[in-house]
Amino acid sequence: MGSGTALVVQGTSVDSDKAPASLHISLCFSWKRIVCIFFLPVILSGFAPRVKDKEDLIFANAQLQPAQYSMFNWSHLTPLKLMDRSVGLQTESRVGSKPYFTLGGHKFLIFGGSIHYFRVPREYWRDRLLKLKACGFNTLTTYVPWNLHEPQRGKFDFSGNLDLEAFVLMAAEIGLWVILRPGPYICSEMDLGGLPSWLLQDPKMILRTTYKGFVEAVNKYFDHLISRVVPLQYRKRGPIIAVQVENEYGSFAEDKDYMPYIQKALLERGIVELLMTSDDAKHVLKGYIEGVLATINMNTFQMNDFKQLSQVQRNKPIMVMEFWVGWFDTWGGKHMIKNAEDVEDTVSKFITSEISFNVYMFHGGTNFGFMNGATYFGKHRGVVTSYDYDAVLTEAGDYTEKYFKLRKLFGSVVAVHLPPLPKLSPKAEYPAVKPSLYLPLWDVLQYLNKPVISHTPVNMESLPINNGNGQSYGLVLYETFICCGGSLHANVQDTAQVFLNEKNIGLLGDGIKKLNIPKIRECQLLRILVENQGRVNFSWKIQDQRKGLTGSVTIDNIPLNGFIIYSLEMTMSFFERLRSATWKPVQKNYSGPAFYLGTLKAGSSPKDTFLRLLNWNYGFVFINGRNLGRYSIIGPQETLYLPGTWLHPRDNEIILFEKRKSGSYIQTIDEPKL
Repeated sequence: MGSGTALVVQGTSVDSDKAPASLHISLCFSWKRIVCIFFLPVILSGFAPRVKDKEDLIFANAQLQPAQYSMFNWSHLTPLKLMDRSVGLQTESRVGSKPYFTLGGHKFLIFGGSIHYFRVPREYWRDRLLKLKACGFNTLTTYVPWNLHEPQRGKFDFSGNLDLEAFVLMAAEIGLWVILRPGPYICSEMDLGGLPSWLLQDPKMILRTTYKGFVEAVNKYFDHLISRVVPLQYRKRGPIIAVQVENEYGSFAEDKDYMPYIQKALLERGIVELLMTSDDAKHVLKGYIEGVLATINMNTFQMNDFKQLSQVQRNKPIMVMEFWVGWFDTWGGKHMIKNAEDVEDTVSKFITSEISFNVYMFHGGTNFGFMNGATYFGKHRGVVTSYDYDAVLTEAGDYTEKYFKLRKLFGSVVAVHLPPLPKLSPKAEYPAVKPSLYLPLWDVLQYLNKPVISHTPVNMESLPINNGNGQSYGLVLYETFICCGGSLHANVQDTAQVFLNEKNIGLLGDGIKKLNIPKIRECQLLRILVENQGRVNFSWKIQDQRKGLTGSVTIDNIPLNGFIIYSLEMTMSFFERLRSATWKPVQKNYSGPAFYLGTLKAGSSPKDTFLRLLNWNYGFVFINGRNLGRYSIIGPQETLYLPGTWLHPRDNEIILFEKRKSGSYIQTIDEPKL
């Protein structure tokens, strides 16, 4: 790292309504640096938000004007080197100085990056964290998904890929501090925003409020979760320097008592580190809590985004909890990308204005299995399997242009050399797989758990299975006999294929509640196969996310009764039972839901690869019983990431559950197509 870094402003004129031109780092002393330092406070006053009074103007300018440039040296501020833990992350404000963070009494600027342990194979955690550190970040942020950690009431899972403590301690070992975002609601484009679906068994449930049933469940979850978190705090010699209270409540804001309740719940269970809230710039006023540091989320550096923040807290450093370097994709939409230069420019502005920030996402990972959420803006759209997010690292952990630009930027402002770059993980192409055996769904029913017999339809969450916790994910098959045709009416979430015996007669779903059933001469079996395509993860719509058949099913307004209900959760135990089934040779162009079995030959040293299903329509892929996630012909995602660590040497079982029509080959390629 060379000394004498200079800031150069490119551009012509700046007025009070426009942000300045982009800031760029130069690695040499020059007359430009002297001019830059002299004029930057004047130029960057254009970043200050419009305010109504002189006091607000003073606050805004003091916050957003850059200090004279200096190198950052945090080499002694790492979890393994900082021995005195009596003073954690705090805010400071002194006369003649902008507010700033201190850690252990030392001035500190947070360079944060988000990685979600539950979206990355555990075997790759170290690689991703080392790449975070090597890029120049000093802090890791992660959400904690309640729905994965408590899949059934009182049954907690912090093992394997959900070992939160191991992930946090690994970050500390590598030299990263941690900001924890434990929810209970996290959004994160996860099913129901990370809330467990069994909450919806209560017909009166009001999520994210002080409704008795909700806070009782939160209390029991926090009793378990926070007891694991407390020893990992900074003052307990752990790496956690801050904890976020809930998530983006300002855009929800239905209960004024809720956020203070969550704050109290954290404090009473032993959280002693700095508490933060996180809201988009337009909802800070509704989401902040008195006495808790408010942070904001943003897409780019816009001066107006700081306006509400300046109204709720003064003499506090600015923290951007989420700077979105990309965005997520939904099925049927386009692949979202963000320009690398724009990302670099915004982060440069954060640094020169001494604003702490967290890059969301540094590494997005994958929505393996059924963990994806959904959006609803007049139409339900499931989030795709890939959570690549056009992030700083790709879904498979590879470097991007954003990575190298940020590393160069960070390397120019820190006073120590950055760690060397970890090696890239190799990728491979394997021989194409042509499934040779298949099982129609109807032949598989005998290998499912015992069906539920009910007079009327029962929604997925209320099925009396899984120790009374219902079904969270997957599909549900409803069967009943009918003896006449007519207009079939049913409320379906999210989409359903309707069959007479084994013949597909149509679809029900979002906006389609009626289907004409042709005249029949004798009684036949009506089958309705309903898929949960992901519960909405944002907005008040989360209250209405019960899946399956919700309400009665009628033909010509006459209710149908006597249902046999099969739960298709697609668990590993199910696939173990399926191995004993009598599979059939694949038919050419079979139509209808079916399982297809093949063998992926990975050689003696398996590597990461990407599955491509060119001639298949819609379904799920399972490798050695692991659910890789959903594929769909509508895109935008064309490949599924297959981690090499999940492959066995040589032969690997691959099963497709294809809902519509059989394809031909399953290809593997060495790069993604998103």
